[in-house]
Amino acid sequence: MTERIEVDRAVLQDLIAHARAEAPLECCGLLAGTPERIVRSVRARNLWESTSRYRIDPGDHFAAIRAARAAGLEVVGAYHSHPSSSAIPSARDLAESNDSSFLHLIVSLAEPEGAVRAYRLTPRNFHEVTLVPIP
Repeated sequence: MTERIEVDRAVLQDLIAHARAEAPLECCGLLAGTPERIVRSVRARNLWESTSRYRIDPGDHFAAIRAARAAGLEVVGAYHSHPSSSAIPSARDLAESNDSSFLHLIVSLAEPEGAVRAYRLTPRNFHEVTLVPIP
């Protein structure tokens, strides 16, 4: 059975807007909510300022954790963009990921409307998670 997680439509819209604002560089950020639902996206600085990789600023990460806790939520994942390729994890994404509990969202600008796909890390790869948009 495929894992499913709900995500507020406003979060999806914000992820695509963030990716467009940072293009051609990769954007990145964190996702707050519960294990069943993402309710907030938190934009972060990409310390590598790169077109093909990202590193979330640790200060932004800790601020997101504090804000999530204050709202009774938790940081459940992270997102980044692929400005010119599909929303499929790259070999670099796999090599640089290490938290199987985190949900990983990838935003692709290669499609006219933008695309967002979700994954969880397994010991040797990623498996896709179904995103269920909620109004």
